[in-house]
Amino acid sequence: MGVKTVKFRRSERLIDMTHFLLQHPCQIVPLTLFADRYEAAKSSVSEDVAIIKETFEQRGFGTLKTVAGAAGGVQYFPAISEEERDSFIQLLCGQLSQPDRLLPGGYLYMADIVGNPEIVKVVGKLFAAKFVNEKVDVVMTVATKGIPLAYATASELNVPVVIVRRDSKVTEGPTVSINYVSGSTKRIQTMALSKRSLQEGSNVLIVDDFMKAGGTINGMMSLLDEFKARVAGIGVLVEAEHSEERLVDHYHSIVKLSKVDIKERKIEVTKGTL
Repeated sequence: MGVKTVKFRRSERLIDMTHFLLQHPCQIVPLTLFADRYEAAKSSVSEDVAIIKETFEQRGFGTLKTVAGAAGGVQYFPAISEEERDSFIQLLCGQLSQPDRLLPGGYLYMADIVGNPEIVKVVGKLFAAKFVNEKVDVVMTVATKGIPLAYATASELNVPVVIVRRDSKVTEGPTVSINYVSGSTKRIQTMALSKRSLQEGSNVLIVDDFMKAGGTINGMMSLLDEFKARVAGIGVLVEAEHSEERLVDHYHSIVKLSKVDIKERKIEVTKGTL
């Protein structure tokens, strides 16, 4: 008996194509793949792509770009609407302003924030939308609380993640280590990265959960110099107001810890620079 062929209706094609593109961001998908998948003419697939493109752009879900030529196809780039972005930032500011989050040294308790899948997913989308037009080969963060944010961002950009650690692990093989000065405590600390985890000349997006003076991020930038890698961008979930000189320039934060009164236990959180 032959295999029975199921003919896709346009509505089914649109749903399936949308799901496929969302699962393969920033990747060129040949139109022939969809044509073969649905046993449809390329002209019909092109019309479907045009419908999805118009809907995505109207709703602020992202953009679709067509790539001409033999190796061409369609490419989905993530985005987020201004309404969704502003609503999320307002919600995040409210959560982070809770007085019981205040920790010694002006830090905030954020484990529940970076452990919330819904919040982390939106953070990843925000960072991806901001840096999607940069050439990003890999997302880098330092263990541990920045890891969920890095993976969420990397998922939206369809690139791998590399994790910098405070100490080297035997399971990672040979590592490159550097000493750096913490911007807030002025202490000399160490960070290490496996030699196998990053190719020389890579374009790296740095993502972190919290930045005070920027010593840790500055350390990661110095570590990238050892790999002859380029900083494609820097994304921070929360930046803290700092009275001293910031060690990092050209970064983007989602929210800003603009005022902390430890005595009165008051926290003011505002929109960042993203």
